[in-house]
Amino acid sequence: MPLIDTLLPEFDREMGQTRKMLDRVPDGQFDWRPHPTSVTLGRLAEHLAEMPLWATTTMAQSELDMMTPRPADYQSPTTRAEVLAMFDGNLTGARANVAGKTDGEFDAPWTLKAGGKEVFTMPKASVMRAFVLNHMVHHRGQMTVYLRMLGVPIPSIYGPSGDERPPK
Repeated sequence: MPLIDTLLPEFDREMGQTRKMLDRVPDGQFDWRPHPTSVTLGRLAEHLAEMPLWATTTMAQSELDMMTPRPADYQSPTTRAEVLAMFDGNLTGARANVAGKTDGEFDAPWTLKAGGKEVFTMPKASVMRAFVLNHMVHHRGQMTVYLRMLGVPIPSIYGPSGDERPPK
C-alpha cells in the first residue's frame, strides 16, 4: 500500500482536530500566558495555524532554514477569525502539496537548518510525521491546558473530553 494511503487520512484527521481546537481560542485573551516563561495564547494559536504550511514546505522544498525572517509586512493574527483564516489558507495549500505524492517523493531527504547549519536531515515521510503532525499534536495538547486554565470548554479529540461527553 502506498504511504499516502495511510498518511493522508491521518493528516486530514489531525488537521481537523487542530482546527476544532483553534475555534475555541477566546478573543481578547491573546496576550495571556500561564507562566512568565510560556508563550502567549496568541503566539501558540499562531504557531498551530502555521503548521500546515510546514507540510507544504516539506513536500515542495528539500530544506528550510528556520532563521529566515518573516516578510517585513507580516502581521500576526490578533483574533480567532484571523487565526482560523490563516490555518484554513495554509491547510488548503498543504493538502494540495501532500495528496498524490509517491513513496519515492516521501523517501526524498529533507533538511532543517538554523543559520545555515544543519539541525537534521531525514526522509520527507519522517518529517511529515515528526516535525509536522507529532509537533502539531504536542502544541495542540499544550493549547488544551491553556484553554482549560481560561475556563474554555475543551473539545473531544481522540474521545470524549471532560466538557464534551457522548450522548446517552
